[in-house]
Amino acid sequence: MTVTTTGIEVRAQSRWVRDCVELVSSMRFSISLLTVICIASVIGTVVKQHEPYTNYVNQFGPFWAELFGKIGLYTVYSVWWFLLILAFLVLSTSLCIARNVPKIIADLKTYKEQVREQALGSFHHRGSSEVAESRDQAFERISTLLVHGGWKAKVQVRENGTMIAARRGAANKLGYIAAHSAIVLVCVGGLLDGDLIVRAQMALQGKSTYAGGGLMKDVPASYRLGPGTPTFRANLLVPEGGMAGTAVISMQDGVVLQDLPFDVELKKFIVDYYETGMPKLFASEIVIHDRDTGAKIPALVKVNEPAFHRGVAIYQSSFDDGGSSLKLRGYPMTAGGKPFEIEGNVGSNAQISNGDAKMTLEFTGLRVINVENLGGNPAGGATDVRKVDLVSSLQDHLGSGAKTNNKKALRNVGPSVSYKLRDAAGQAREFNNYMLPVELDGQRVFLAGTRDKPDQEMRYLRIPADDTDSIDGWTRLRAALLDPALRARAAARYVALATPADKPEMAAQLTTTTERALALFAGAEGARPKDSNDPSRPTGGLQAISDFIEGSVPAADRGRISEVLLRILNGSLFELVGITREGAGLAPLPPNEKTQAFMTQSVLSLSDSFFYPAPVLFELADFKQVQASVFQVARAPGKTLVYLGAILLIIGVFAMLYIRERRLWVWLAPSGTGTKITAALSTTRRTLDADAEFEQLKHQILKDA
Repeated sequence: MTVTTTGIEVRAQSRWVRDCVELVSSMRFSISLLTVICIASVIGTVVKQHEPYTNYVNQFGPFWAELFGKIGLYTVYSVWWFLLILAFLVLSTSLCIARNVPKIIADLKTYKEQVREQALGSFHHRGSSEVAESRDQAFERISTLLVHGGWKAKVQVRENGTMIAARRGAANKLGYIAAHSAIVLVCVGGLLDGDLIVRAQMALQGKSTYAGGGLMKDVPASYRLGPGTPTFRANLLVPEGGMAGTAVISMQDGVVLQDLPFDVELKKFIVDYYETGMPKLFASEIVIHDRDTGAKIPALVKVNEPAFHRGVAIYQSSFDDGGSSLKLRGYPMTAGGKPFEIEGNVGSNAQISNGDAKMTLEFTGLRVINVENLGGNPAGGATDVRKVDLVSSLQDHLGSGAKTNNKKALRNVGPSVSYKLRDAAGQAREFNNYMLPVELDGQRVFLAGTRDKPDQEMRYLRIPADDTDSIDGWTRLRAALLDPALRARAAARYVALATPADKPEMAAQLTTTTERALALFAGAEGARPKDSNDPSRPTGGLQAISDFIEGSVPAADRGRISEVLLRILNGSLFELVGITREGAGLAPLPPNEKTQAFMTQSVLSLSDSFFYPAPVLFELADFKQVQASVFQVARAPGKTLVYLGAILLIIGVFAMLYIRERRLWVWLAPSGTGTKITAALSTTRRTLDADAEFEQLKHQILKDA
């Protein structure tokens, strides 16, 4: 029996009906649908699913992002056409099974003992000989041989001889049934555990997706599904010490709230780390509060070790911030501003003002442990401070296993805080600042990161740590730089030290030059008007001095003048540091290499601070961490079908690939004083094993007794 690839032929007057039934039930149609599903699954693997729409716009552009969104590539596994193809695959494969199984069963019962003896000579594997045995003796010997060899046989006695028809490997045909049944079971399980049942439940109950914001308890019942939903997969966030019983089902056009038949209380979130600082264990100690019985059931949920209650599985999915309390210290980046402190919780926001301009400070995240690779740049390597990346990128830790010349130095650099500043127009910038200084290129610096769009990498401003490992020395210096009176004092002190004793007449000119250099560097005196076509162009820093030299000094003298101005700038800034330390009641900095490194990085960071796109710089002063567990709660009745389908698929593939069906015919006919024996073997695949097996059988069956 050969499995046919054509479909079911029905008797109908309409040719269109006959063709449709034949097409849907044909194996070629099933293979085509399976190919389309495989391609769609590849797309769903390559394209990240359920990401914010803005991420797709940044990745593909507005046109393609909208096109891909309309055809559902961002939710491939729940889009209508994928589920429709899946349903047709179930139907087509089921019809293939229904068409071929009766033929397979009938073939399993047939031994084809009616084959004529003359037809045995046309087989590839054949042999014939005469043995000195009676037909009954030969029959008894061969029957015993076949039974011991695992052959099942049927005998037909004819007038001129006896035909023995035997077979082995009938499970090869059962493999076809098992493999195709596995496809049906897996697809049905996928349909049951997908969005199809949830959408059907929503349609029957008149529910819709929710696209708004606010607290869960305030969401109307029209956006909620009851505890009796037969299948769902949702996310549940529970903070430490808190309790939650309403999960969130993410849909393509919003979310649906799923009320659970119990509440989950998080007693403690456990995270363990490797020596490198990478996490190796996530676990949650929870208590399940049953709403009907009032029972309290403790459980420990780990990754790949879920808890179960009332048919709902609780998986450890990830972790998040549960509303940690933060205390930030703000340093105004404009003249006259004074440091201040502000408090809030992760997820909340606060209002701040910069004169008439008001901004919203959004507390977005706290990371207590940050493991970064600090071995990417060699010590002393030149780096553009506007493009400093604490970590080269995540790809550097993944990808090829080939050895590289870059040594990794993984280190926990301490806590960091992320926040957003949103202006009155709704435009927001994202910031990420580290609480502790990090040693980069031999210098301990505070890193203040910023980016305009989520798809961009953070650009870090390096702020040198002072002699007390604090940011205060730099912030005092910057505030003093913006104060005209303090600049004048610093210039006077520098001139008093730099003027030669035998040339006192140089003091006036040197004072003018020093004050001009400080004013240019502070942005108080622009060398040229701010470019309206480039609003980001700084009005201070080293760029302002460069603009002044280009606009006022002949080209031949620019190199010499720039060296002089930089020497004057460095010396006057050192005096400005001394003034700020006197005001703070601190001793002057000693003239050593550490002070020189601090001053060098201070000049660079002060210059780059004019690129900083915010009127205030926030430092994480203190925090109290509150962690939260993100659970995936699922009621998946199709899971059993999928597991069963996987087992059947393994059995079916194994049976079809490794079990060969063989049929053996032995014809016994009287010949003189003995018996003439003719043997022939038929197999589904001609292999060397089949040749060897027949040679052994031929030797055992045809040998002379």
